[in-house]
Amino acid sequence: MHGWVGHNVYGAELERVLLDSAAIDRRVRELGDSISRDYAGRELLAVGILKGALIFLADLVRRLTVPVAIDFVAVGSYGAGTESSGAVRILKDLEQDIAGRHVLLVEDIVDTGLTLNYLLEIFRARAPASLRVCVLLDKPERRRVPVPIDYCGFVIPDEFVVGYGLDYNERYRHLADIVVLRREVYRGSSV
Repeated sequence: MHGWVGHNVYGAELERVLLDSAAIDRRVRELGDSISRDYAGRELLAVGILKGALIFLADLVRRLTVPVAIDFVAVGSYGAGTESSGAVRILKDLEQDIAGRHVLLVEDIVDTGLTLNYLLEIFRARAPASLRVCVLLDKPERRRVPVPIDYCGFVIPDEFVVGYGLDYNERYRHLADIVVLRREVYRGSSV
């Protein structure tokens, strides 16, 4: 494990580093380059899905070389658990009209696909000029509905990860690395 875990209050709760901050930074730079090439000559509206995508979105838009506006949407489906309930609802809608605009939906992680599929249906109905998806992490093993992913940071195994914006009960978002959380932490026994 990296040195920060031993100095971190959560050290005993974290199993191992899955993706370190250097690998994340490298991949975000590559995604920014690809998106900038694809949207050359156009203005982009990057829509972050709160709260998990906040850090990824902030780093990603700083890598873009095209004009970009930012907005956010918040959805609920997880609650305090680790499994999606399947029932998705919008908690905070966009502030900007997306009709006729080039929209990039930015998500931290896609597993079942239910949340992303729900948002894509809603956004398509609002008539954007284009609608694409950028995700930091993809867990295809857990997919319940197919969803298009235009830009993917990393495909990861079916493990519960935190850090770089991802949380468990609002904890661990601040970690620079993406780390596997010990099963005992989210299964209820003490570490």
